[in-house]
Amino acid sequence: MVSRREVRGADSTPVLSVSGITVHFGGITALEDVSLDVWDGEVLGLIGPNGAGKTALFNVLCGFVVADAGTISWQGWPVRRMRPAGLAKMGIVRTLQALGLFPQMSSLENVMLGATRFRRAGLPSALLGLPRSDRDERALRDRAYAAMERTDCAEFADRLPGTLPYPIQKRVALARALVAEPKLLLLDEPAGGLDEADMSALAELIDQLRSEISVMLVDHHMDLVTSVCDRVIVLDFGRIIASGEPADIQENPAVLEAYLGREAEAASGETTAALGAIDADS
Repeated sequence: MVSRREVRGADSTPVLSVSGITVHFGGITALEDVSLDVWDGEVLGLIGPNGAGKTALFNVLCGFVVADAGTISWQGWPVRRMRPAGLAKMGIVRTLQALGLFPQMSSLENVMLGATRFRRAGLPSALLGLPRSDRDERALRDRAYAAMERTDCAEFADRLPGTLPYPIQKRVALARALVAEPKLLLLDEPAGGLDEADMSALAELIDQLRSEISVMLVDHHMDLVTSVCDRVIVLDFGRIIASGEPADIQENPAVLEAYLGREAEAASGETTAALGAIDADS
């Protein structure tokens, strides 16, 4: 198969490029010399066993964690420091595993928060209730409602998040991310808690998004990863152990060892604990 670099040409520039990212937490190495590129219109999967460093990498990209070494480039330009408050203006938006919806605000109001970078009226106009502020508010509501329609949750616009089923809350959180019109969308466990029908709808939406934006996806549901991702990168103990198309990754011996080895260790631990309990009862 022709590579994405060959399709775009040797001079094409990734949307996001990270090189040599290393992070230590005390004596623990969370990430070690991690390098990857995300291309325009690509859905890149990031997988690995628990504790592999996936969330740590997302946190570096969002500015929540400062890397001990390595560089990040955005659309070909080096970024000295990723700052959470400036991500949306850059064009990077992330969804959270914990959703982060505000319980006392309606679902629509939650989604509107994601569109604040489009706000034109300043605080004085809002406080004085000037016509410009009213127009601005209506425009943000229209944007938010359109995003909720896209994620199929517009009918719940006036509901508080806490009154909605968890899968609908996830759609609201995704609408809040999409309303910012990002160039790169970081999806953190988007399929968690979803049934087969909801996961199928999510996969269809992600497939539609590739014509507009780039997506970086962390998830444990391999059915979703293999169905929507163009490439998959596998982390284990903070290092990249494999990279390639989903079909190749599934057959990669290093990947199988990483996953099956962890499962074998867990099973061995459970067996040892059970034998210990039997001995104690003897």
